Amino acid sequence: MTETALPDTESRAVATAVREALARRRMSRQALADAARISVSTLEKALAGRRPFTLATTLRLEEALGLPLREAPAAPPGSVRHAPEELGSYSRESAAWLEGRYLTLRPSFGTAGAIFSYRTEIAWDAVSARLVFREAERLDAPFAQAGCVSVPNLSGTIYLVTNWQGQHRLAILGRPTIQGEMYGVLTTLHAGRGAHLTPAACPLALIPDRDGPAAIESGRITPEMGAYPLCRRHLGRACEDGFAAFFACPA
Repeated sequence: MTETALPDTESRAVATAVREALARRRMSRQALADAARISVSTLEKALAGRRPFTLATTLRLEEALGLPLREAPAAPPGSVRHAPEELGSYSRESAAWLEGRYLTLRPSFGTAGAIFSYRTEIAWDAVSARLVFREAERLDAPFAQAGCVSVPNLSGTIYLVTNWQGQHRLAILGRPTIQGEMYGVLTTLHAGRGAHLTPAACPLALIPDRDGPAAIESGRITPEMGAYPLCRRHLGRACEDGFAAFFACPA
């Protein structure tokens, strides 16, 4: 009976994984061949691409190395119902209450005393199997953020995470109130003069965008505007009600 050869693409991927494992462990090919109970000639030819890896050989190598060498088959889009472990492994059903549109409030970085208002939309992405968020109606549209939502079971804290080419922005929100409001902290970069960027943190409020909040326009809300007292009250809850704490530098 002939052994089942892996497809060329998968065989090349296995060869790459084996070479990386050997390099990390500083292990010789002879030692690996002995541990996997295969001939070193078979291993050499497969690594050089002169013959494909077979399923039997690959299984023996996986056992010898103690790690998987083949990628698991991709699940059809929409069939995965749980977010990845690094985002909290939540199911779509358990996090469905988070989906929706929110009025988002934070202090204005450019105008003292003013409040910056925009919308944040949270929805389930079937392709990546996770909740994602997207900011909209920002006065500074080029700086609008988008990313993924993490909901770990241990704390119940909600994280809105942006990772753009290694540059992170993070919103940390506490458990929602009975009205669905979420309060917390935003950590980001403040664009100063020229191209200068400074780490910045501020209180943050996400209010379900229904009824009253829907009437609040996006943009910069200043003290003389009618919506200011409501927005100021919401934003103040982040600190006043213990959803976030800010510590000053020592004197």
